[in-house]
Amino acid sequence: MKHYRIGISGAGFGVNAHLPALLAHPRFEVVAIASPSRAATIAKERGIPHAFASAREMIAGCELDGVVVASPPFAHRDDVLAALDARKHVLCEKPFGLNVEEAEELLGASRDAGTACGVAHEFRFVPQRAAIRELVANGHLAPLRQLEITQLGTWLRAQSERPRGWWFERERGGGIAGALMSHIVDSANWTLGRSPKRVQGFMRTAVPQRRDAQGAFASGVDDGCFALLDYGDGLVARLSVDATAAVESFTIAVHAENRTAVASGRTIAEMTLFSVDDEETNELQCAPSPYAKFASINGNVPLLMELYDEWIAQIETGTSALPTFEEALETQRVLAALGYTTAT
Repeated sequence: MKHYRIGISGAGFGVNAHLPALLAHPRFEVVAIASPSRAATIAKERGIPHAFASAREMIAGCELDGVVVASPPFAHRDDVLAALDARKHVLCEKPFGLNVEEAEELLGASRDAGTACGVAHEFRFVPQRAAIRELVANGHLAPLRQLEITQLGTWLRAQSERPRGWWFERERGGGIAGALMSHIVDSANWTLGRSPKRVQGFMRTAVPQRRDAQGAFASGVDDGCFALLDYGDGLVARLSVDATAAVESFTIAVHAENRTAVASGRTIAEMTLFSVDDEETNELQCAPSPYAKFASINGNVPLLMELYDEWIAQIETGTSALPTFEEALETQRVLAALGYTTAT
């Protein structure tokens, strides 16, 4: 059984979530880490053989089968292109790019490279969300009328402190639209099996002045994002993410004329699913992730491991449920309509 040699670009989420998930997965070997300032320290602490300052140096400096691009959004284009130029398999974090033009360029490069490429929308593998998609696909909910997805969080309230850096710089891809609305748009398109015909919405900055340990600084990014999508045939979606709420919660609901399916909970990965019609409400049981035991490491780890299963399937068979670059381009177009875009 082949083991795939992986290099990780990025020392944030790449180390906190992707690294433990890759280490736990039986088919991967992490052989390199790339980061402008932290690679050597992380490699020494985690026992990774090679450390590099950039993805391009990493790809040229050691033998890799694939690259996980978990660098900040402003580095995605260069990191993905470096991997594709070397004909490596690629798994890229969201947001896919800073604008539609970058997304189109990366899609074109992936087609030229002919390698297995996907985007890290691991929340597709939350059991309740997968079950709702199946209910839509098998016609259990019909005719469809509305999809609503709402995520509330406390992370960016006025009193919340978070260190300054690229995350608060719009031109470098910061803000809640790229961080979370990208997941929510992908979930809407994936659940409904199509892309929207029309998009309306906006990004909002409720707290333009923030503080960290160094003092006050200006935030140039959104802390809330809100969208109304028209999918045609009388079906609309209402999507919102607000990081300035008093509570943390996540709700996804599909409303049809015959019944509603709704899953909700404190977080995106901790939900209970119900089917509701005129006569009764039923709780629907969902099988847990086959990697559920790894959730104690990081809540994203089991979902990422399922995502990696699909990456392997794409590498070995050319067929999988891996979120594609084509789908990521459609998400990027929605984000651009909401205001998440920078000049090329």
